[in-house]
Amino acid sequence: MFFITALVLSIIYVSLVEWSLHRFVMHKPFLGFSYPFEAHAKKHHRIFRADDSYHLKREEDKRTIPMAWWNGPVLIFATTLTSIPVGLLIGRWSVVTIVGIVCAAYYCAYEYLHWCMHLPRKRLVERSGIFFRLNGHHLLHHRYMNRNFNVVLPLADALLGTLLLRSKVRFAQAAGPSLPDVQPLPR
Repeated sequence: MFFITALVLSIIYVSLVEWSLHRFVMHKPFLGFSYPFEAHAKKHHRIFRADDSYHLKREEDKRTIPMAWWNGPVLIFATTLTSIPVGLLIGRWSVVTIVGIVCAAYYCAYEYLHWCMHLPRKRLVERSGIFFRLNGHHLLHHRYMNRNFNVVLPLADALLGTLLLRSKVRFAQAAGPSLPDVQPLPR
């Protein structure tokens, strides 16, 4: 029971970490540290919008889809470190291990799903209903950069009030077999 509880709480925690980093570090300079903001909000969002440019058009723009190689180890290490006080408090170091493993898996899922969203190739994952919904969720983030910060699990978006299921207005939306219609519902 402890393992299941720790696993579920770790997934929730990592969803909140993803949301926080995406909102406060990748969409505005944070305490003078502007690299993530420059790489994500200024470059990635300039190239990939919610229209037909949502999918890769120019080969040289591939480099703006994933994070830099060193981001994964840094994020996993930093997130895992933050779980040490919980491990100390409850006297179970396995919490730190579980958070580290969940964070590493979540980061890998983030990078892979994000890659598939902007560079569709009819992969198996792209044919799943879950990917279909997540892709629409992310497309709306490219339309409304202050909404839908989660890529992997939109739990934090739902909990923190940034979840958007449909566009507020009609727009020239990207299309494809793995993208839902996110236009406003007809009245």
